Order: sequence, then structure tokens, then C-alpha cells
Amino acid sequence: MSTNKLPNPDRELVITRVIDAPRAKVFKAWSDPALLKRWWAPRPWTTPICEIDLVPGGILKTTMRGPDKEEHSASGVVLAVEQQRRIVWTDAYISPWVPSEKPFMTVEITMDDADGKTLYTARVVHWSPEDRERHEKMGFHDGWGQCIAQLGEVAATL
Repeated sequence: MSTNKLPNPDRELVITRVIDAPRAKVFKAWSDPALLKRWWAPRPWTTPICEIDLVPGGILKTTMRGPDKEEHSASGVVLAVEQQRRIVWTDAYISPWVPSEKPFMTVEITMDDADGKTLYTARVVHWSPEDRERHEKMGFHDGWGQCIAQLGEVAATL
């Protein structure tokens, strides 16, 4: 993981991992709701609900469920997609042109070739330094790192 040279270090969190699967498989695990449900939440949490439309203006809605049945739902809008290369979404909107009450982050996922594997980077820009700090304290690096590992497991089966 690297957090060097961030344009907005007081608002950004970045995590980078090499996934042992080609970009096409990683992107497929990202774009198919049934596959995304298998890796989106850090275990033992699950993702029983997922709706995703990876086109600009499309939606990304998930519900994660914890072992004690607690739930965390999130909604966002896709801003940009480059097939098998880049996905950008924000929770500033809960559906196209419907603003959220409290935007928290914009996420950019990039997938680059790495000798038959995928160099996967998640860059999260928060609306305030306090949001960034809260996200880091929530376990951003461990939680997102675990989900990236789970993404790799799913992609490797495709």
C-alpha cells in the first residue's frame, strides 16, 4: 500500500494490491452483481443485496450484513467506466440526480496489467478531512485489503 504523493493527502486514502488474476477476470468480478456479492464485504460479513450498472450515470447499491444481522446499506452513482481498466463512483448521489444527505466519498478503482496479474488500486477521496480520518479509524486498510483479497479469490475462479 502506498499513500505517497496524494493530491489531497488530508482527504484521501489509497490501497494498492497485486491480484493473481488478469484484468478481464477482475473486472468481471466487479461488474457481475452475483460475483460482487461474493467479495464485497469483509468476512464474516455478507452482501445479500447488490445492484450495479457500470455505465456513467448507473447505480451501485449494496447492503452488507454482519454476523449479528446488523446491516449497512450504501448507494451511489457511477461517474466513469473504462472497460477492464477503471471504475469511478460517488455517494454524493443516491441515484442519478438525487443528492445524498451526507456525501462521504468518491472512489476510483484502477486495474493495470502486471505480468498476467492485475495491479489494483482503490483511491478514495473524502468530502472532508474528518470523513477521511473516520474512514481510516473504521478500518479502511484492513477492511478494503480483505475485500481485495476476496476479489482476487473470486476472480481466480473465473
